[in-house]
Amino acid sequence: MKRANLKSFGLFRTALTAVVLMLGAAGCQSSRASRAAVETPDPIPKLIHQPGGGQILKLAGDQVPGMTVAAVQEMELPGMIETTGLVAFDDRRVSTISSRVAGRIEATRVSQWDNVQRGQPIVELYSPDFMTAAAEYLQAQTTAKLSSPPQMEGGGELAAAMVSAARRKLELLGMSSGDIAAIRSPSPTVWMRAPIGGTVIDNKALRGAAVNPGDVLYTLGTLDDVWIVADIYEDDLARVHEGQQLGAVTTAYPDDVFAGVISRISPNIDAGTHTLQIRCEVRNPGGKLKPQMLARVRIVTRPGAALVVPQEAIVFDTNDYYVFADLGGGRYERRKVTIGAWKEQGYARVLAGLKAGERVVAAESIQVNALWHQANGESS
Repeated sequence: MKRANLKSFGLFRTALTAVVLMLGAAGCQSSRASRAAVETPDPIPKLIHQPGGGQILKLAGDQVPGMTVAAVQEMELPGMIETTGLVAFDDRRVSTISSRVAGRIEATRVSQWDNVQRGQPIVELYSPDFMTAAAEYLQAQTTAKLSSPPQMEGGGELAAAMVSAARRKLELLGMSSGDIAAIRSPSPTVWMRAPIGGTVIDNKALRGAAVNPGDVLYTLGTLDDVWIVADIYEDDLARVHEGQQLGAVTTAYPDDVFAGVISRISPNIDAGTHTLQIRCEVRNPGGKLKPQMLARVRIVTRPGAALVVPQEAIVFDTNDYYVFADLGGGRYERRKVTIGAWKEQGYARVLAGLKAGERVVAAESIQVNALWHQANGESS
């Protein structure tokens, strides 16, 4: 009996030793695996340098979980271009009243925003130059009368030339033909008249103030026809031309459509926004359109096409927009793009940097951009 118990105890001890050895081996293997998992670094993205100076980002297939790609789509544009512009004076319908003499302002008859008629007296100027020129003119007329008898050969032509020169001097000083004809005696004061009918849009004339040649006293403008200066995208340039019909609408008069045409297209394109300006001549019945008023411009044109990508594909980095173009085989090219607004939410219009049919990273584009910075040894 005692021998049987000893035999059983021996078998139990042998089994227990085997179990301990097995657990020890498993623990060592688990420890090594854990250390290996900790010590194995994440794969660093690689950059492939191109001969032309470009860089291609190389990624493993599962390196960015959740990453998707989308195609650059070509969408049809409607047969109308809509843009926003600012109302401005037609500068051909703006005129100034300037002093052409050294003197002072004796009197004024209008103030800012007053409406004036062409030829209306606006401001009275005092200057000895007026008196001198008027005296010369009267003297020339007297000389011409004395030189009119036939016995004074050649005297009439000389006297007429003197009268013409004296009249021209008065005109250069700013006097109108009617005021010159009304001169009966020299006077140091002259009324300056409105060169056009319109509205006083700027008034710098103060009674008693000294003036010098070239000083602008009044600016007059008319609102019968106005300009609307608007921006269009570079992609739309081929769809517009001078003389094209358009309609303008404002928030102040939403039920009124102001008709006009494109009169000029700017020769310069803004490099930052890839837009250019168009100048529209618009009829303004009743003077409703005012300078600096915002207007929505609708230009009827032929249909066109635009490139669009998912909005999540666009990455904003260091003041510019980028996308990652999928070149296949886990290769991605970081490209700078110019974007514009698009009518469908969740999409952006690409004005430059991509072609139709190309594929770009959509979901997780920000993570791909961070890996691009990492591959360059930078922090995103």
